[in-house]
Amino acid sequence: MILPIVAYGDPVLRKVGEEIDENYPGLAVLIENMFETMYEASGLGLAAPQVGLPLRLFIIDCSPFAEDEENASDVSHLKGLRKVFINAEIINEQGEEWEFQEGCLSIPDVREPVSRPEKVRLRYRDENFEQHEEEFDGYAARVIQHEYDHIEGILFTDHISPLKRRLLKRKLSDITKGNISIAYKMRFPTPKRMR
Repeated sequence: MILPIVAYGDPVLRKVGEEIDENYPGLAVLIENMFETMYEASGLGLAAPQVGLPLRLFIIDCSPFAEDEENASDVSHLKGLRKVFINAEIINEQGEEWEFQEGCLSIPDVREPVSRPEKVRLRYRDENFEQHEEEFDGYAARVIQHEYDHIEGILFTDHISPLKRRLLKRKLSDITKGNISIAYKMRFPTPKRMR
């Protein structure tokens, strides 16, 4: 089932996600619905807060990077990189910071350069609740860091300069009010929910 993606301005996007256990009701269905929702919106990742649930859960599928990039040999390892991260915890980030234009399904039609470290090591549980500790680099690290931010209540716009945020103020306000045209299902904040 395709879920509505929560738009910028909804307080759930600013909440730190709660840990869940293997008995979380309907977890397998939720994960399946999140993948279906992400694919419908042509996303690379989706976090539970983006579907209205303040949980430490996010998913990624980096395959589109492998298909879109001209220098496919550099990103061939991304093909089939489809993962579920439950109760993820970043152990460290390292390497040179590099800039890349990021966007977000909750902030449609906004793309800005964001600098992030090239490698990330994290501990997490998969959909079967098996624990992993793994390092990711390049595009995979970036997608993971972006989605990890969501479960910490952080948005990619928090990483851009105050001046750029001011320049985006009207566009962000339009998103909050639902004054945008988007090809996927979204849930916009109501004035009551924005307080």
